[in-house]
Amino acid sequence: MVAPAPESCRQADSDPSVLWPDLFRQQLEHLLRWRRDERHFRSDVVSERLLRELVDHACLAPSVGHSQPWRFVHVVDDDRRSRIIDIFERENTAAAALYPEERSRHYAALKLSGLREAPVHLAVFCDEGTAVGHSLGRRTMPETLRYSVVCAIHTLWLAAHARGLGVGWVSILDPGAVRECLDTPPDWALVAYLCIGWPKEAHSIPELERKKWQERLPTETFLIDR
Repeated sequence: MVAPAPESCRQADSDPSVLWPDLFRQQLEHLLRWRRDERHFRSDVVSERLLRELVDHACLAPSVGHSQPWRFVHVVDDDRRSRIIDIFERENTAAAALYPEERSRHYAALKLSGLREAPVHLAVFCDEGTAVGHSLGRRTMPETLRYSVVCAIHTLWLAAHARGLGVGWVSILDPGAVRECLDTPPDWALVAYLCIGWPKEAHSIPELERKKWQERLPTETFLIDR
């Protein structure tokens, strides 16, 4: 049985000025701190019902002009998944060659995807030809359509982590090759290819920080007064 929401949460449903309780805000901060880009998965199955719940939550994300441009492709065909892995390996080899020798060796030692292990492959596209929203808010910044998809991805990511699932965003891919592999409409632009599954371990520190690739910068680096 699901416990009822605290009274303040129920009030917040109808009155956004009501503050969420301290415990909720503490748990939200914990969720944000422990959400990781996951590359190490167990082979346990993720149910269709659970995947649908994650997509349902993703669709609660904001979107420019209420355009809702996200399109989720659940890649279940073994041949297509193998082709995606081939695309990744080709692009990963090419990326390693761009670094100086020592940095290239460091790069090659990193695990940069969970494509082989993850039970769920989910490609996320932006429908750039959508008429939904009547182009509101996109005349001067058309890229906000893709930003809306990123909001949906992050919402899905947090919803997954809240259920104990890990998500890994694989960006070392040729978008055109992925579109061809998945036979998507020409107006769909690839935004993310996600691996989803049950993580082997949990860390509050990003893997690239643990592996000495890049340390976390202080907040003062990003907060600028004018």
